[in-house]
Amino acid sequence: MHQPAWKRWLQQNLGFASALLLLLTIYLVYNMLHPRGFSSAVAVQNANETAAIAFVAMAQTIPVLMGGLDLSVGAVMTLTNCIASEFVNGSPAEIVFGMIATLLAGTAFGLANGLIVVYGRIQPIIATLATGAIAIGLALIVRPKPGGDVDGDLGWALTNSVWDFADTYGLADGGDAWWLRPFADIPMPLIIVILVTVLVWVPFRRSVTGRTVYAIGSAEGAAFMSGLPIARAKIAAFTLAGFFAACGGLYLAIQTSSGNADLQQAGAYTLNSIAAVVLGGTSLLGGIGGAVASLVGAAILRVISFYFRILDIDPLLQPLIEGLVLLIAVSFGAIRTLRVKNKLDLFR
Repeated sequence: MHQPAWKRWLQQNLGFASALLLLLTIYLVYNMLHPRGFSSAVAVQNANETAAIAFVAMAQTIPVLMGGLDLSVGAVMTLTNCIASEFVNGSPAEIVFGMIATLLAGTAFGLANGLIVVYGRIQPIIATLATGAIAIGLALIVRPKPGGDVDGDLGWALTNSVWDFADTYGLADGGDAWWLRPFADIPMPLIIVILVTVLVWVPFRRSVTGRTVYAIGSAEGAAFMSGLPIARAKIAAFTLAGFFAACGGLYLAIQTSSGNADLQQAGAYTLNSIAAVVLGGTSLLGGIGGAVASLVGAAILRVISFYFRILDIDPLLQPLIEGLVLLIAVSFGAIRTLRVKNKLDLFR
């Protein structure tokens, strides 16, 4: 009997579907409890608080798809945050140069990670632990003390609504054009995340290199015997992870108009990125999931933190609650392992 396409998709993406349903449920309840829920202002604030972790979660996704972990994503985000706080200002040309330099720095760091893992034959978790420390050291050189100067107009335009973006740069009659009105209240951070996903992740996912990343996570030996470009895929995966982490660092600088070489911040973002990946339905064993799923996982983590404000939870209890949520999230990644009776099934 022919199985409906939607049912087949649901069976193949049960983790992602469950995460999406959870996100919609808790965000709906959050808006119902919020005094100003279902408003553009609340949506913009929520999107701003989610954008950076969303990019870092996307960065973590790609190494996880290969069955590894990148412990440097938070540090690379911190390094690029400091670089952006130094260079994203001045004339329009200088601002564009600063943004490109920031993204290139993160991408280059990711490339270095890939080269070390492939040609140094070091486990990703060990290699990126070391390179993450290097990234923090470089961040301290760039920004010994918190501070910076990011262009104010850019910061306002990219951290508010589409209408504010159009109004800031004098587009479409100050944002009052008829064709802009249906989109005027959409948060710009959401637009930015979607654009990066569509323009970068989707083409990579559909490329030979992207499919090879999934094949490596499913069965690296079989992928090698099939003649797939294993080394190229691993290098590309870590390079793209560096790019996504740089997107997070750049956006954080634009949002806060400053940079901060904070080791605790880097560690928190790395840990949260792993939890977001697992919450989104990506398997820590590799081969299953994707960056879009991790975006959902990142949003779930942030919505949980939103509840702290509206429920007036004691700040002393918040780290405990966040820790429990992260522990539960990461534990979900081990459920498949615990349920496997034949250990050979782990490699299928």
